[in-house]
Amino acid sequence: MIRTFIVDDEPLARDELKYLLLRSREAEIVGEASNMEDALEHITRLLPDLVFLDIELSEDSGLVLAEQIHKLHPSPAIVFATAYDEFALQAFDLDALDYLLKPFDEKRIKQTLEKIKAIKKIGKAGSLPVSEPSKTASQQTGKLAIMADERIVLIDKQSIVYITAVEGRTLIKTMDAEYRISETLTWIEKKLSDAPLIRVHRSYLVNLDHISEIEPWFNSTYNLIMKDGSKVPVSRTYVKELKQLIGF
Repeated sequence: MIRTFIVDDEPLARDELKYLLLRSREAEIVGEASNMEDALEHITRLLPDLVFLDIELSEDSGLVLAEQIHKLHPSPAIVFATAYDEFALQAFDLDALDYLLKPFDEKRIKQTLEKIKAIKKIGKAGSLPVSEPSKTASQQTGKLAIMADERIVLIDKQSIVYITAVEGRTLIKTMDAEYRISETLTWIEKKLSDAPLIRVHRSYLVNLDHISEIEPWFNSTYNLIMKDGSKVPVSRTYVKELKQLIGF
């Protein structure tokens, strides 16, 4: 049985989740809590295999609680169970096992339990492996996780040609696709600090490995001709840095 703990400030949501978990006959509910303080106290003592965690907890944040849970040894697996899809990327960076949206779907609950069962087989004596402090998922895998069309997409960082801000959104252009996301260009720049991306304009980041040609433009500016055929402007502010990087 999967020893499970539920954290949600809505009693009806907790009851619904308990009902679906018990119907699976795979889960044992070892406890529940409605706030971060009680949840952390009980989870530290009980050390369940799995924690279903809401993100909006009255005045508390489930994301903060997840960070605290990860410090436990052994660390329970975490499934975010929430009514909001905009936190999926943060959940991914916190190594969440799954991300479920309310209202809960019984089939999705079963899929989540199958994931935790598979992980338990890896641990010794049927227990989950200890979660050690690690880099973000982006740094570990060479992938950038983004939310696009209500799904999490993993982009190979090396495939990114350029990233630009367009009409209040951020466009990520790869060699074979385009993605528009709500996160800012600055947010993306921080997430990709280990990738060969540089800023060449206040609205553009480019991948150095995908620059094919540099075309002189007017007033000491340039255009970059990328390997996919697209053009990216270089403003005067960033010309010196670009020349230094490419030895021009």
